[in-house]
Amino acid sequence: MKEAVAATHGPSVLGGVGGFAGLFDVSALKGYERPLLATSTDGVGTKIAIAQALDIHDTIGQDLVGMVVDDIVVVGAKPLFMTDYIACGKVVPDRIAAIVTGIARACAETGTALVGGETAEHPGLMGADDYDVAGAATGVVEASRVLGAEKVEDGDAILAIESSGLHSNGYSLVRHILSQKGIRYTDVSADLGTSWGQALLEPTRLYTGPLVKLLETEGVGTSVHALSHVTGGGLAANLARVLPRGSWAEVDRSTWSPAPVFRVLNDLAGTTLESTEGTWNLGVGFFAVVSASAATAAIAALAGLGLPAWQVGTVSTSALPSSGSGREAFEQGAKGVDGGAVRLVGSYAG
Repeated sequence: MKEAVAATHGPSVLGGVGGFAGLFDVSALKGYERPLLATSTDGVGTKIAIAQALDIHDTIGQDLVGMVVDDIVVVGAKPLFMTDYIACGKVVPDRIAAIVTGIARACAETGTALVGGETAEHPGLMGADDYDVAGAATGVVEASRVLGAEKVEDGDAILAIESSGLHSNGYSLVRHILSQKGIRYTDVSADLGTSWGQALLEPTRLYTGPLVKLLETEGVGTSVHALSHVTGGGLAANLARVLPRGSWAEVDRSTWSPAPVFRVLNDLAGTTLESTEGTWNLGVGFFAVVSASAATAAIAALAGLGLPAWQVGTVSTSALPSSGSGREAFEQGAKGVDGGAVRLVGSYAG
């Protein structure tokens, strides 16, 4: 575990592992004209219940880093460092080591130093095999390069970036569906070609490294106006948060086909893909809003960085379509953000 954590430490990290506080040298920020610090905190949710049931703990760390660090890059920030917190009923060294090693490996992949953490034992409050994880990260962005709704323009292209699966959202619904059908995590799904446990523990794709590189790519980086991490709240709600007030967009479902895991879960529940758009990402982990003239170049650049992407819509600042054409279907004001309006249209590709 210590080796994995130490591998995330560059020359900016002082003090090593085990101190009361992590130290990070920010002298490099002197090169910024107006450096802004970005911070985010999150957990993994009830996906942990599946890891605990299967006694597999080396992927949860990547999920945690993805949930935390990938929020920071949304504003255009490059992550600097992260800390973690693990609460458990009983400290089982091998289990804690597996969790932290997973966190450290994902931190290394995203260029984030893991500078500290805490493990707390809560006997009597949590079962011996129970645990929960949380993390917080800090990044930096030049003030003039901050991404967000204020940079989005009429006619901008909306690109979808492919997810690796469910990521870390909607697992309470997943567990309910499988429980209702009497399906165990060790059961093999013929439709998925693997066990349910393997499919559901698929680690969250890490977007930060490639997106930071995209933003630094000459001729393309400055064309990126906004990014949206598709987490809790689903597709329309998260995109609406990064669009300007008075703008709207329609996301064309026919431009992609959700992965089998989403289809099989909906089939088991007797629901439709459309009905779960506010719970699962349905194959889209991120949205990028870019200049229309740079859409093709951005898609190619993302592909070169290992992130399949495609255009799903266009931003409009014209009058919102009237109620007669489905205005009530627009998502707006998600999580208290007075942003744009978004709705999904059409049918998913087969």
